[in-house]
Amino acid sequence: MTSILALSGSLRRASTNSGLVRAAIDAAPAGITVTSFDLRPIPFYDGDVEAEGFPAPVAALRAAVAVADGILLVSPEHNASVSALLKNAVDWTSRPQGAIQGKPVALAGATPGGFGTLRGQIAWRQTLANLGVPLLASSALLVSGAGEKFDADGNLTHQQTRDDLVALLVAFAAWIERLRA
Repeated sequence: MTSILALSGSLRRASTNSGLVRAAIDAAPAGITVTSFDLRPIPFYDGDVEAEGFPAPVAALRAAVAVADGILLVSPEHNASVSALLKNAVDWTSRPQGAIQGKPVALAGATPGGFGTLRGQIAWRQTLANLGVPLLASSALLVSGAGEKFDADGNLTHQQTRDDLVALLVAFAAWIERLRA
């Protein structure tokens, strides 16, 4: 069994990125479990707070990252870059000798635009490379035209996108297994 922790970089109630996380949980094939973690309670990173000890929500996030076999970062593209919410979570899990170091990561994201979070994923690659995080380079899910692929509540309705998401999960789990060997 391969366990994947999927983190959405969006707070919006009808977020298509959170919809991708829900779809990953629902569509995960046999042998793969996908769980999520609510990032709302995570405070902004503050070294002074860290020096006093990790706040309970941060400690819980770090524990969830530590026990997962891999992390699926599902990030909207904000101003041609990464989501502040998700970047903050990565910051907390990377310091010091954080749970995310060495943890396999895959990327996905949805946007109404035509490039499917490509620029944001490029920015993620730089951040993750700096942290020494192994990144599934051969596959990433770039969902463009999200308005036609998700309903008004942010639920994935487009079958080809669901199939592409499952293919990403399968490729990610296989890669995780190769890294373990």
